[in-house]
Amino acid sequence: MESTITPPHLERIIDTDGTSRIDVRGVWLLRAILPHVLVLRPQLAAYAKDDKAQWDLRGVQQLDAAGALFLWRMWGRQRPSMLLKPEYEGVFADLASKRFPAPPKMRRDPLKLLLNLGQELLSFGQNVYAITLLAGNLLLDVVYLVRHPGAIPWRETSANIHRTGSQALAITALVGFLVGVVLSYLSAIQLKNYGADVFIINILGLGIVRELGPILAAILVAGRSGSSMTAQLGVMRVTRELDALSAMGISHTQRLVLPKIVALAITLPLLVLWSDMAALVGGMLSADLQLGIGYQQFLHGLPAAVPIANLWLGVGKGSVFGILVALIACHYGLQIKPNTESLGASTTDSVVTAITVVIIVDAIFAVIFSDVGF
Repeated sequence: MESTITPPHLERIIDTDGTSRIDVRGVWLLRAILPHVLVLRPQLAAYAKDDKAQWDLRGVQQLDAAGALFLWRMWGRQRPSMLLKPEYEGVFADLASKRFPAPPKMRRDPLKLLLNLGQELLSFGQNVYAITLLAGNLLLDVVYLVRHPGAIPWRETSANIHRTGSQALAITALVGFLVGVVLSYLSAIQLKNYGADVFIINILGLGIVRELGPILAAILVAGRSGSSMTAQLGVMRVTRELDALSAMGISHTQRLVLPKIVALAITLPLLVLWSDMAALVGGMLSADLQLGIGYQQFLHGLPAAVPIANLWLGVGKGSVFGILVALIACHYGLQIKPNTESLGASTTDSVVTAITVVIIVDAIFAVIFSDVGF
């Protein structure tokens, strides 16, 4: 008849002669210890402090290596005075013969910061080289398509225009309208103090058409369409679709990258105009409510306050931003390794890099064309 299996149990017993004895009973297997580990750990730690106590393990029904190691660690990796069944003697003898050295202390490398900086610079150089190589392949594809117009991927380009353009109208209009309202409201508060209410048209016109419209649309497209492009190419890498295209002799850049770049070069300038219009409508509404400047007065004074060169500059920025966002997104998409971790990391890097490059290029435009449109 099998004995009743009980969970692991500890109890301190004081014998008649005053000596302390720790009675250990039950099943000390890993699956039996885990549900009671929060209770057993403090008990073992408290009982292990008594160096004169004798441990009685004769009531242990089952014991595995995990249970013995658990007891051994709580004893401070040394064997106390104990009573033990003969069949378990070898387990504790094996633990006593082994040495468990403390983990080595990690020394702080004084050159670690310099090493990390060097790795970042090396990674930056590799990305610049890969993007340059990708741009060169695209240039060769353009030359080939000019000579062979029948091979132009019209359908892929049209699909990308739909995804990056028409499907982004709602979000760009909403964000542009709210930015126009906020900019007009904050400017109106300051202009009231100086009696220069009419200059709200100049502030909104130049600020939105020249700077805020293009960079706002580019950032939204980088976060929305750029991440989608990177993820699409990354999934194709994970599912081996890119390898299948290579096996069939189909160019990745011609069928996948070039349509995306052409699509964003077309749609982003249009989104810039769309977001400009939404932002100006929001600013005009706020100016009417805050300063009493009517819609007709606003629309009549806008052409005089904002020369047409600013509009062309904003549209030109949009086209350049579109090419850069698509090029960076496709670069990171093609660099993805066939695993999900690389997919997520490259998508994040794509968005961050695209937004950073957009801001840097916008600053360069501001310096080069500082005398244009005023």
